[in-house]
Amino acid sequence: MLRAIGPRADARRPPRAQTVTAVTYSAGMSPTQPAVIGALSPSRAGDFMTCPLLYRFRVVDRLPEPPSPAAVRGTVVHAVLERLYDLPAPARTAAAALALLEPQWHRLLAEEPGYGDMFADERERAVWLGGARSMLERYFTLEDPTLLEPAERELYVEAVLDNGLMLRGYIDRVDVAPTGEVRVVDYKTGSAPGAAFEARALFQMKFYALALWRLRGSVPRLLQLMYLGGEGEVLRYTPDEADLRATERKVRALWSAIERALETGEWHPRPSRLCGWCNHRSLCPEFGGTPPPLPARQPGDTVRSTRSPGHPRG
Repeated sequence: MLRAIGPRADARRPPRAQTVTAVTYSAGMSPTQPAVIGALSPSRAGDFMTCPLLYRFRVVDRLPEPPSPAAVRGTVVHAVLERLYDLPAPARTAAAALALLEPQWHRLLAEEPGYGDMFADERERAVWLGGARSMLERYFTLEDPTLLEPAERELYVEAVLDNGLMLRGYIDRVDVAPTGEVRVVDYKTGSAPGAAFEARALFQMKFYALALWRLRGSVPRLLQLMYLGGEGEVLRYTPDEADLRATERKVRALWSAIERALETGEWHPRPSRLCGWCNHRSLCPEFGGTPPPLPARQPGDTVRSTRSPGHPRG
């Protein structure tokens, strides 16, 4: 199923070797270039919007979390789709993708042996892998990889705004047309969101588009979310400069709120239906818990990466 969404009327108001496109600032550079005051990725911005206390637990306290089978499956599916495009175009078949699945799972397991503990037995693991196979098969119903030659895969980007906030993240795929138009593609191994949650789903893509715009000076022509869960769906959005300026204002406001919480030590929980999935309920006041004492804030706490080579993704 395909869905195209136009700009909203109020848009103006509100360790695998990586390909790296980055802006890096150092003491020896021009004083007109801002010092990096902090860093934000779409996932961490999403954490703060979901629940400021969750952001604190993940970024400030750096509390460990057990691996999620769904997230680890997402990591494996992403790895297969990345490597699929290493093959010559005619060889990019569903059978080829499925043949990559077990090797990619074993590679990830070698990097993170603890992932093997997610399963009670071999049958549970087989069911889990079966879900990954279904997602890969569904991918081929959404587009034909034999007709594509991505310009970038698993692209790491960094861009620093003029206030010193670094935007960073990993983009699954960037396609560039012969005319130079850019399409940003992200694979999602969950189901497509309902209409009420589309704006939240698109925030990540607009975040990436903003980073690319600030790096390269042009607005991507198309943002494409590919949902491989459920019935399979492609969500397409055409951004414009007004969209991305609004996204930048939102990101700046989020960072200001994070800075206030860092200064005051007040990280308020925000109860929602997502609480049922949270690993930190025992520490949350909403569930009768007490957060641990705040660690002393160190320079670069919000700049250091929280993603390891085998970090799960959805």
